[in-house]
Formats: sequence, structure tokens, C-alpha cells
Amino acid sequence: MQENKNKKMKKGFSLMELMVVIVILGLLMAVVLPNLTGKSEEAKRKLSCVQMKNLVNSLKMFKVDNGRYPSTAEGLTALTANPAPDSLLSYSTAGYLEDSKIPLDPWNNPYIYIYGQANGLDIVSFASDGAEGGTGENSVRWHAFTDPVI
Repeated sequence: MQENKNKKMKKGFSLMELMVVIVILGLLMAVVLPNLTGKSEEAKRKLSCVQMKNLVNSLKMFKVDNGRYPSTAEGLTALTANPAPDSLLSYSTAGYLEDSKIPLDPWNNPYIYIYGQANGLDIVSFASDGAEGGTGENSVRWHAFTDPVI
């Protein structure tokens, strides 16, 4: 009878063993989690830069075909649909973006396109806060100097 009682007691973990495991897991989390937090925001910022670079390249192709960049009013939609069919006769029938879709930034906000003839073009993402006027982590801007207009 004593042997059966000892066998039953040895099947589980002792409180001390559980405490040691919990402490080890806590230490691992204290070391690993700070390194992981912030990586998703950094990845989103890098993805937005890649998307902006692709938009700039599409805008350059638009200019090669049509002799000008889209105006700020025409915006990025000029890359998916001809904004002036009567005057832009060399507009690509397939558009200038893959899948004919303007990408949203990684925070699911639309990119803002600004074209100033003397200052080049800007593509702006308001980043995580989605509001105009952000700085640092709350704003991503791609500025591309363009050929001066004569």
C-alpha cells in the first residue's frame, strides 16, 4: 500500500520545479520581448519606403510616356486611369501600377502625392497616427527632385 502512495506522488511536478520554470520563462521574456517590440513599426516604415520608391518609379514612367508628371489634383489615380484622355495620347493602356491598384501605406492610410514644379514631388504617409503634421515615427516622407520645368 505504501508503494502505491509513492508512485502516485511522483507523477506530478513539485511546486519548486514549477517556480523555477516560471522564473526562467520570465527571464527569457524580459530579454527577448524588448528586442521584438518596435520591430513591427520599423518593418512598416521600411515597407512604406519601398512602396513610395515604387510609386516614384511609376510616376517617372508616366512622365516618360506623357512628358509631364501628374498634377497634385490628378494625384496618384493618374497612375491607374488616364486623367486627360484628350491630351495624354501616349498614356499606357495598362496603367503604371501592377494590378492597377494604388497601394495603401502599411497603416492602411492612402499615400499623399504632392507635385510642385520647382520642388519636385513628394509622397507622404502619415504613418501610425494617420494625421497630418506628424514627425519622427508618425510621418514618412519620400522627396524626389524632378527635372526643372522650363
